[in-house]
Amino acid sequence: MDTTQKAPQGSAPAAQAAYLIERLLQFALKRRLIEGLDVYAARNGLLDLFGIAEPYAGEVEEAPAESPVGILEGLLDYAAQSGLLEENNTTLRDLLDARIMGQLMPRQSEVVGRFWNKARKEGVEQATDEFYRLCIDSNYIRMDRIEKNLYWLAPTEYGALEMTVNLSKPEKDPKEIAMLKNAPQSHYPKCLLCVENVGYAGRLNHPARQNHRVIPLELNGDPWFFQYSPYVYYNEHSIIFDKQHRPMKISHGTFERLLDFVDQFPHYFIGSNADLPIVGGSILNHDHFQGGRHKFPMEIAPVEESFTHAEYPGVKLGIVNWPMSVIRIQSHHRELVLKLAGTILDTWRDYSDPSQEVLAYTEQDGVRTPHNTVTPIARNNANGEYELDLVLRNNRTSAEHPDGIFHPHQELHHIKKENIGLIEVMGLAVLPGRLKDELELAAKLFTGGLPMDSSITEDASHPLHKHAAWLSGMMEEHGTSLTEEQADHLLKEAVGRKFSDVLRDAGVYKRDAHGRQGFRAYLKSIGFE
Repeated sequence: MDTTQKAPQGSAPAAQAAYLIERLLQFALKRRLIEGLDVYAARNGLLDLFGIAEPYAGEVEEAPAESPVGILEGLLDYAAQSGLLEENNTTLRDLLDARIMGQLMPRQSEVVGRFWNKARKEGVEQATDEFYRLCIDSNYIRMDRIEKNLYWLAPTEYGALEMTVNLSKPEKDPKEIAMLKNAPQSHYPKCLLCVENVGYAGRLNHPARQNHRVIPLELNGDPWFFQYSPYVYYNEHSIIFDKQHRPMKISHGTFERLLDFVDQFPHYFIGSNADLPIVGGSILNHDHFQGGRHKFPMEIAPVEESFTHAEYPGVKLGIVNWPMSVIRIQSHHRELVLKLAGTILDTWRDYSDPSQEVLAYTEQDGVRTPHNTVTPIARNNANGEYELDLVLRNNRTSAEHPDGIFHPHQELHHIKKENIGLIEVMGLAVLPGRLKDELELAAKLFTGGLPMDSSITEDASHPLHKHAAWLSGMMEEHGTSLTEEQADHLLKEAVGRKFSDVLRDAGVYKRDAHGRQGFRAYLKSIGFE
């Protein structure tokens, strides 16, 4: 963060703020958020926003080249001191932060024109590079917060899995929670993905988006939009969303849209969460995909068993060496890939195998509930082929597993309880922020700095209570004389193995002989040998 944010010593607070406005304008010019002739209107807009009568007239130190965050923090502090903020909390600061940067953003149409002009002249990869940089420079993508996330690789039998502990979304204090509780409800925009979010001022229970821009594109003949996620979990984490606010639904058209996207953005993957509760994503009311420039562990995982079908010449199909049940299709022939994907979707939706606990439907009080669907991921592989991974999903519950038969089971909830969505399916664990403090405290058990006593094993409110059995087993094996570095390494590898078990639980066909036989039986039922 830039630390030289102040006007000359002794300046009045308003002069300090005016000084910061000039530095922010310099940053915006340097990063091409605005052009030279835009400075006058941008300056006047910011002066008006802060209730300052005149701009700063003295010398201004050169603005930082990489981030506006330090300057923004100074302006937000001034807003709190001058009464512009009702309360000096994160929610209200974030609303004003986006409003400030909104004064420095090119219009939506300018961003789109610049994007497609760059794509035509230099290629779409250069266009996404520039658009991604714009989203970071405008503080829409909060890199200052994202950099707080923990990240490590954990070796497992399926290769190195990616672990992240999500610390990028700040916790709310009690006053903020009370404000949110009393905030008026609104149905505009309908959800966080709707295109109407572009430029939206936000409110206590909906983030401001004055610094948000999207790129229109066409998928399977319909208007969609491309944007980046404000809290990226991986490189160039993108969201591709339907112009219409309509529920997610995996269909034959889904596969056409996925391949349309990788045709237009060949350097990106794209995938969809499943369209059923428990196995689906967090936003099921607006059809959308996620994409980006990242090679996930599942993509690296090899095909362990291959199959052929007379009706699909030139198409390779195989089972991936992965804890979940993944069918990989590879071919240069787009229409055959689409035909096969449609066949798998249709047959899997109606497929039951009680011996594997797979039931396509259950019926209660005359209501038939579907349980089978897929999580699809598309990319261009190194051979220039379409590569489509279809992950078989089932969301049935039971008395033994009320959260889901093919969901992380109870004994894993101390590490991961939430739905296993697209990102986790591909091998990147998005773990709850509580784990940072819990793992740091647990490390003391292995260095001798903390005893495993009744305060942990018997007090349910202790942060390590939920982990007690897991940690006790590791202490028996590894003792309590490790260095801090050894303890940290031990715990991170152990969390990786837990995540591997999470994916195993979410897999429809287990990795034992019985499960493998069931997987082959399904493929045989659609003609693959």
